[in-house]
Amino acid sequence: MKSNKKQMNYGISGLSIIPLRKDPSERSEMTSQVLFGEHFEVHEQFMGWCRITMGYDGYEGWVDQKMITELNERAYLKVINSPFAICTDIFNLIPTEGEQNMMIVAGSTLPCWRPYKKEFSINRDVYQMNGKFMYQQPADERKLIIQQALMYFNVPYLWGGRSPFGIDCSGLIQIIYKQAGIQLPRDASQQVHCGTAFSFVEEALPGDLAFFDDEEGNIIHVGIIWEKNKIIHSSGKVRIDNVDQFGIFNVETKRYSHKMRVMKRIID
Repeated sequence: MKSNKKQMNYGISGLSIIPLRKDPSERSEMTSQVLFGEHFEVHEQFMGWCRITMGYDGYEGWVDQKMITELNERAYLKVINSPFAICTDIFNLIPTEGEQNMMIVAGSTLPCWRPYKKEFSINRDVYQMNGKFMYQQPADERKLIIQQALMYFNVPYLWGGRSPFGIDCSGLIQIIYKQAGIQLPRDASQQVHCGTAFSFVEEALPGDLAFFDDEEGNIIHVGIIWEKNKIIHSSGKVRIDNVDQFGIFNVETKRYSHKMRVMKRIID
């Protein structure tokens, strides 16, 4: 007997944050998050869950079908082919119908952006953006990266997190660079393949990245180099520590917490 259930092919996040899980269960590990306005393809539906591929970084996982705002093919093509902006307010409230507000976080995508009206749309819903956003490439990318990274100071570490409510080391890097108009992969093990390597911490410029490995040589951590041998990274919380050619020196424990592997320059 054939099922009459409609197959969903495309979706977008109409919520502030949607957990992306390894398996189709609320008990499953959260591997990443889908922020407001980020679109994706749906490949499979199973027991109220959808296996998706993120449009932004190609990340795959399962999301609760109840959390998805469905897009038909025409709406999906409009989203991927239209201009978009990125929210740079750490938090913002955007008005919706019925005098309600939708909270969005830094790094959220504002699809189908209309720059002269400062509004965007999802399907037939039109939203007004009254806060800060990035639409055109910033004049000083490095300055913006550090400015936005410092706004996450003391945000708790959360495995799979990409938001100011909780964020992991590579999620911090990806979201900060997204706010500067630069697309990076999701995981540190992928991000390490981007950019150009350099040898000495003294050569680092604000916004460069430093990667750290374990005893087996696996990349396990990443941070943003700031100034005067300082690094901004998420370890327990988003924090600022010292960094040198050996690694990260934790200013609280007075010990090295991560072993340096390589430094990379993403911005020319």
